[in-house]
Amino acid sequence: MKSDLNQADTASFTLSGKTTELPVFTATHGPNVVDIRALYKHTGAFTFDPGFTSTASCESKITYIDGDEGVLLYRGYPIDQLAENSNFIEVAYLLLKGELPSDQELVDFDRSITMHTMVHEQLKNFYNGFRRDAHPMAIMVGVVGALSAFYHDSTDINDPKQRLIASHRMIAKMPTIAAMAYKYSIGQAFVFPSNDLDYTSNFMRMCFAVQAEEYEVNPVLSSALDKIFILHMDHEQNASTSTVRLAGSSGANPFACIAAGIASLWGPAHGGANEAALNMLEEIGHVDNIPEYIARAKDKSDPFRLMGFGHRVYKNYDPRAKVMRKACHEVLDALGVREDPLLEVAMELERIALEDPYFVEKKLYPNIDFYSGITLRALGFPTEMFTVLFALARTVGWIAQWSEMVEDPNQKIGRPRQIYTGAAQRDYTDIKGR
Repeated sequence: MKSDLNQADTASFTLSGKTTELPVFTATHGPNVVDIRALYKHTGAFTFDPGFTSTASCESKITYIDGDEGVLLYRGYPIDQLAENSNFIEVAYLLLKGELPSDQELVDFDRSITMHTMVHEQLKNFYNGFRRDAHPMAIMVGVVGALSAFYHDSTDINDPKQRLIASHRMIAKMPTIAAMAYKYSIGQAFVFPSNDLDYTSNFMRMCFAVQAEEYEVNPVLSSALDKIFILHMDHEQNASTSTVRLAGSSGANPFACIAAGIASLWGPAHGGANEAALNMLEEIGHVDNIPEYIARAKDKSDPFRLMGFGHRVYKNYDPRAKVMRKACHEVLDALGVREDPLLEVAMELERIALEDPYFVEKKLYPNIDFYSGITLRALGFPTEMFTVLFALARTVGWIAQWSEMVEDPNQKIGRPRQIYTGAAQRDYTDIKGR
């Protein structure tokens, strides 16, 4: 990747009476960044930034977020335009290649992904090693990490051809692996991929078809799930993406890096938010109980929080939520499940959040996790599969970020520093003298 860093200014840093000039680089969008790479060399001091929330760990051309304005761009394209007008395979090509494909490029890319959807026959043996009640994400971490043991011909990260093959394999096989994890968890036989179906429809068939009868994919439901996948493809340098980059910086093979990303995503503070939102709806239980929970949410002394409202990054309406809200209602209408008590609670909560001055003033809008949780439940997925679906979609972003990292001439192995506040140096004391 060619670096496009442009210095626009300098920043002065004074410590112990010594002033150091640091370069300031400009971004296409967003705030300028102060280059502190030489700070320790010149001053002997590090910066302290827990969570790296004020630190740019890399230069990237893939995704841009403006949380204050409610903007999310993939390669410069607004997320709502892509979700409404494109499809998973086309957006995957965009994230990987940087530009939207031509007709022939899309056909070739789609065929390459389709031809890689099958997994090695012996990989099925891995599933039999898990307990029947194993969490699907536990299975995903293990199976994806094991792919490097089956595909030795695409683990050399210094070979561009092998990187390309590994990228296509990961994107293609993730739905198959995820569907197998689901089938295993419910005790049903695995369903092989079908090359006649598009990416998302094929995944739905592998999840919900049974050998005893034919299965026909509902286009409304497939379209909604396709939008969920697009909306979750990438989200800048979040915890799991940073994990993939950090693992990759050591030269680890791509399958191991993606497995690390899945493990990070599994955390409830990251990929489990839509499951938490659904659990909250189940706790509320009935629309008659909503006023009590709204009052609790407004009470600062009460630890209860409405899950699925507001966002750490977006201080405006989550741009993904706008698309997801429409898709959610389309699914509910298509399935006619309005009588579901949990969904009734969700719709009433949504109405209140969009009208109640308390929520409007604090910008506690329903976010993508709120709508995606409801939609996935309506589609028939159990809550333990929600994060698996998140991982399936985010694999494209992880691969794009990993590829960009490998090709970045400025990339170094990750090695965060610390401020040590433990015991000062001291001498060992024999146990008899302690």
